[in-house]
Amino acid sequence: MKPILMLALGLTLSGAALAGPARAAGASDSETERQARWDEIARSIFGDRKIEATDTLIKVDAPARALDAALVPITLTMPEKDKIKGVHFVIDDNPSPYAAHFQFGPAADRGELKLRVRINNYTNVHAVAETTDGRLYEATKFVKASGGCSAPMGMSDEEAMRGMGDMKMKFGESQPGKPIEATLMIRHPNFSGMQMNQVTRDYTPARYIQKVSVTYGDKTIFDLDGDISIASNPVINFAFLPEGKGPIKVAASDNQGGRWEHSFNAPSPSN
Repeated sequence: MKPILMLALGLTLSGAALAGPARAAGASDSETERQARWDEIARSIFGDRKIEATDTLIKVDAPARALDAALVPITLTMPEKDKIKGVHFVIDDNPSPYAAHFQFGPAADRGELKLRVRINNYTNVHAVAETTDGRLYEATKFVKASGGCSAPMGMSDEEAMRGMGDMKMKFGESQPGKPIEATLMIRHPNFSGMQMNQVTRDYTPARYIQKVSVTYGDKTIFDLDGDISIASNPVINFAFLPEGKGPIKVAASDNQGGRWEHSFNAPSPSN
């Protein structure tokens, strides 16, 4: 994922330089400009693969105007979940647009994902579903937000990094034959590289979660490739199929070599 992200970052910076302040703010871009921007990003990620619009395979829910640009809630819904192999989430005008790629495993219930992201400018966000037969389908939402990638943490870097890698998981109600909802919380500042240390006035180096793997017993629920656009202290809501035995294991790693693992006892379906 990283080489693609760096290419996308270069496209963002060159676009901002060419179009001036209005381009950087994103608010005054025309639909033609937004489409051209998306076409560039899509080529950098997917090459020449065709991406079709859809109203049924994936839907993206996001606030029209973000209350906090550094913590924007995103819900991805896949009504025809059995057809979905993975999901790509792109924030077109972020410095590193390719925010997340979820690859589902056999223990996943693919109906819904929730996460929180940073949004830096007024922008389209794209959710691209990849189906089991290798086709791509996109849904789009326009979000008004500004400054999410450079927003300060509100605490010192040392405080933000305290307990880094700690994890919690909450489970929803379990019923026989039904998926179980879960919420994974990982303590990590996910520094974007654009945030200024309020004491030293230097920019804090980027340090962010790159990979998360979640398994149930010997089966994968999902693998996530992430980047700086995922909000600090990542929270991911997902669901899994409670078939078989074994704990839920989470392995996470960041771009500076940090690695953390944790196991959680999965609830058994109620009788």
